[in-house]
Amino acid sequence: MARDIIILECTEARGLGKPPSRYTSTRNKKSLRTPGRLEKKKYNPFLKRRTLHRELR
Repeated sequence: MARDIIILECTEARGLGKPPSRYTSTRNKKSLRTPGRLEKKKYNPFLKRRTLHRELR
């Protein structure tokens, strides 16, 4: 299988003292388009807005 399961965590919540929201997603192992950590905008229910979520390693 050429896809990895990854965890995305909110980057803004910890700075504000709120619990970080986490999402699971998949990414293509062999893709040349995403060599670094994956970043997506996802909804954070604790902050009640969309924030940037970055891949955990």
